Amino acid sequence: MVFLHSRLQRNSMKCLIILIFFLSCATTSYAQGETESLEKDVSKKIEDSSHTNFITFAFENDSIGGGTDNNYTNGVRLTYFDINAEFPSIAHKIADYVPTFSINSTSSIYYSIGQNLYTPNDISSPVQDPNDRPWAAFLYGSIGMATLTDNHVDELEATIGFIGPMALGEPIQKFVHKSVTNSPTPNGWSNQLENELGVILSWQRRWPRAFLYETSLLTLKIAPHFGISLGNIYTYANSGLSFRISSNKARLSDAPIRVRPALPGTGFFEVTKGWGWYLFGGFEGRLIGRNIFLDGNTFEGSHNVDKLPIVGDTNLGIGIIHGRVNLSYTLTLRSKEFETQKLQELFGAASLAYRF
Repeated sequence: MVFLHSRLQRNSMKCLIILIFFLSCATTSYAQGETESLEKDVSKKIEDSSHTNFITFAFENDSIGGGTDNNYTNGVRLTYFDINAEFPSIAHKIADYVPTFSINSTSSIYYSIGQNLYTPNDISSPVQDPNDRPWAAFLYGSIGMATLTDNHVDELEATIGFIGPMALGEPIQKFVHKSVTNSPTPNGWSNQLENELGVILSWQRRWPRAFLYETSLLTLKIAPHFGISLGNIYTYANSGLSFRISSNKARLSDAPIRVRPALPGTGFFEVTKGWGWYLFGGFEGRLIGRNIFLDGNTFEGSHNVDKLPIVGDTNLGIGIIHGRVNLSYTLTLRSKEFETQKLQELFGAASLAYRF
């Protein structure tokens, strides 16, 4: 495992160079790959379906990835997605300020609640390691909207929550370690970041059909994306590229929704007769301005480490659809986030969605 991490670390800069190249070609690729309006295609699918909403539960943990218990150690997110929702007037005003963004028959509103946990390498020590990341938890709620305009997808999301003891990281992790996984007791939560209200505003755009190749059995898509997030929890710019190979029964289905920051995906999927499947993956680079889980509290002194300005994610996953159920698994490799971090991070994500 150490050899794998070391080898992947040496390739991180190559991945970032490739990322810049693909993004510089994104506009050209989009023009060459456009075949028909994705907006019209999805609109027809929504009109033909009697199950226009879905709920998704996403669980991320390093124990189902690299088999560790540190850094970004756990994340859960529950999302209710209302397809073709009725938008309030303020949403239409916001849409007017975003170029080539429109509210139409594909536009949806989604609501999420979630919790993230971050711990240093040695969770058994009651003393904070000065060279390792702070103990921290984030309990939050989000509201967002996603829409298709011609052949690009826009996502706008607002998140508000708490870090510190109010985020309930200590009781949750201790309960899970004692009663569910029989793992070592985490003894360092007395060192966690102090209570602080957190806000994140995010916008992201991608082109799901920048490159599209279809046969009678398979569909291949390659999609560039970019975005920005602003707030006292996270501030960063992101861009990347993802791919998707699917059976034709799952050709309009999207990548699963994830705990952010992550590669994009709304979790939308088609109701199928029989089985559908898809393979997906991609990479993303983020230029980090602020990460409270490394920089420490915003308005008072706290433990912190020197973060790295560029972080990259590479992931690979598989999904299965049957009827109104969508099950997926994603493996993510995340490059080092701070200077004294020993290894890159490998974690898994399982997602279960149901349309109704």
